[in-house]
Amino acid sequence: MRRDPLAAVVAPLPVVDVPELDGLPLGIGEDWQPYRLRLAGSHVLIAGATGSGKGSVLWSLLRSLAGGIRSGLVEVWAFDPKGGMELAAGVPLFTRFAYDDPHSMAGVLEEAVKRMRLRAARLRGVTRQHVPTTEDPLLVLVVDELAALTAYITDRKVRDRIKESLGLLLSQGRAVGVHVVAALQDPRKDVLPFRDLFPTRIGLRLTEPEQVDMVLGDAARDRGALCDRIPESMPGVGFVVLDGVREPVRVRFAYLTDDDIRQLGRDYRRLCDDTDQEVTP
Repeated sequence: MRRDPLAAVVAPLPVVDVPELDGLPLGIGEDWQPYRLRLAGSHVLIAGATGSGKGSVLWSLLRSLAGGIRSGLVEVWAFDPKGGMELAAGVPLFTRFAYDDPHSMAGVLEEAVKRMRLRAARLRGVTRQHVPTTEDPLLVLVVDELAALTAYITDRKVRDRIKESLGLLLSQGRAVGVHVVAALQDPRKDVLPFRDLFPTRIGLRLTEPEQVDMVLGDAARDRGALCDRIPESMPGVGFVVLDGVREPVRVRFAYLTDDDIRQLGRDYRRLCDDTDQEVTP
């Protein structure tokens, strides 16, 4: 290549009324074409240092789902342990929004497990893969800082409740239309015990070479995922690794400003009464 196709910031991509869960457009690849991420049948892990662009991935994903959120085909439960600082701007898009209090977040995760189990019981013997409808929507759990739930909570009982729920959701949720999208900064094993349960892993800029394999899997850096060499001047650039695919894919995810996010919430807010939304501090 004579020049880097990912050098320029990527503007927000168009929103479609019915999201294509097999290929959600989130950014641009090195072939200059829109990069499409498969959410159906998967969970997504996003890891990167401060300022690496984790918000770009999260908001690009939510933007690609916005048409389904407005119609009721997709339901988003958002968790923001940092007091709501990152995700609060998108509150109109969320059915549930939990932040700050670990006890309440543990309770919301346990509710998600209950819904998953009820859906599994209803679909058992009928189909092996959930198909979302407005009566039975896709459930997407978005966690802004996973380590704050799995490692940094001092109350061991609450931490264990959260880990148990996440383990169940990650191991059993994909087939029944319950998906986890989680972001974190610290990729150490004690912080991230569930790495292998995420079929889709995204590594943004990382601070050390060893962290690349912690996030993306063994030998990912040797295969070209040089996350530690991404410059600070290129937030939103990262490498995507999929289970069963050897080669990492280099992508730049679209960047949404605060105004873009607020506009997204106004244009694609859920079709419900304002009192229908549950916000859990």
